Amino acid sequence: MTGEARHAVWQSLTARRAWDDPSATATSAEGVRVHGADGVARLCATSGLWNVPLGYGNAAVADRVAEALRSASYLSLFRSSHTYAEEAAEALIDITGSERFARVLFSTSGSAANDLTMKLVRQAAALRGSPERAIVVGLHGGYHGLTYGALSLSGDPLGQTVYSADRRGVRHVSAVDGGAQLRQLFAREGERIAALVLEPLLGSGAFPLDDEFRAAVAEIRASHDIALVADEVATGFARTGPLFASASWPVAPDIMVLSKALTNGAAAASAVLVSEEICDLFDRADAVFVHGETQAGTPASCAAILATLSEFVRMDAAARAGRLATRLDGALARIGDHPDVTGVRGAGCFRAIVLSRDGEPLSGEEVAGVVTAVRRAGALVQPGPSCIQLIPAYVYERAELDELETAVLHGIDEAAA
Repeated sequence: MTGEARHAVWQSLTARRAWDDPSATATSAEGVRVHGADGVARLCATSGLWNVPLGYGNAAVADRVAEALRSASYLSLFRSSHTYAEEAAEALIDITGSERFARVLFSTSGSAANDLTMKLVRQAAALRGSPERAIVVGLHGGYHGLTYGALSLSGDPLGQTVYSADRRGVRHVSAVDGGAQLRQLFAREGERIAALVLEPLLGSGAFPLDDEFRAAVAEIRASHDIALVADEVATGFARTGPLFASASWPVAPDIMVLSKALTNGAAAASAVLVSEEICDLFDRADAVFVHGETQAGTPASCAAILATLSEFVRMDAAARAGRLATRLDGALARIGDHPDVTGVRGAGCFRAIVLSRDGEPLSGEEVAGVVTAVRRAGALVQPGPSCIQLIPAYVYERAELDELETAVLHGIDEAAA
């Protein structure tokens, strides 16, 4: 480290050589722009890693969090409850459908919520009298987080071998074969499977689940005693069109995992919504679910949830997202004419631009080069497998979308040169 600039923060998901670029260090954010340490305000096309669909610095959310911090700086959910959490849970059940979900478990991130869920479905299977049902099934290419349990469930190669992630109780199947691998897995190991965990749109590359695969899921759910889990960490709150993408599934999920847009980025929070049937299993046995997180469901995070839900209604955010998605279609059609763009996929305000060079899909390092070039051109985009992803906040104006289109095209050109 001799002669190198000191960095007290260990930046995740990047090598040390990338840390010295001041354009990658933020100093503040407002609306749809992030200010860098290099003095440039860049257009954010990631919604702050999906977290900020209503734009940075929403005053109503900030004010409600501040009020909660003054009135109850901290209250725990360990062996107790509090009224802030009760109110937030009721609001989440109302918005997601009281006919679907009966109870909420609070957590601190999408990753931690997926860890929680893997424990919950295994205990539910044991309470049904089937403790042998301990396998949890995910998808190749799926992403559920980087904590230890979520890392094992994620289907992307994310260092699972290096970190000795325990995948003995996890299986992965393809989502692009019409459900063939899914059916084969359940024919072989169906009596040992506790749950199937699905993202409606795979977060690593904006791959939607097609109708044929979803029909296979419904078939499996009807014929096997498993829990169906919708991981809507990235897709929830109108990101792909409907308020919750799993609402269009042919069979309703037993569990829904929410985070990211849940607080408009104002607090480390996630929520796991649980069906009445699973809650009844625990209630009839008077069973204890052994899980807790010190910072889960704090008054401040619950206040952020409640304020964000109110702002979604006040701002008519779902309608805004729909209008932006239509304008995004036009921008992506023009970007799609670039010779290095081989396709566009995704839905709503969650899109991927698939890239190649000399006929070959871009490697992870080449995608990182495009992301850096787009940043130099004035916009922040999210990397994905052989693609860059556009996840704009719903408050984008037409001029800002035009600016984003220009920056993306300049960045693709610069990276190729």
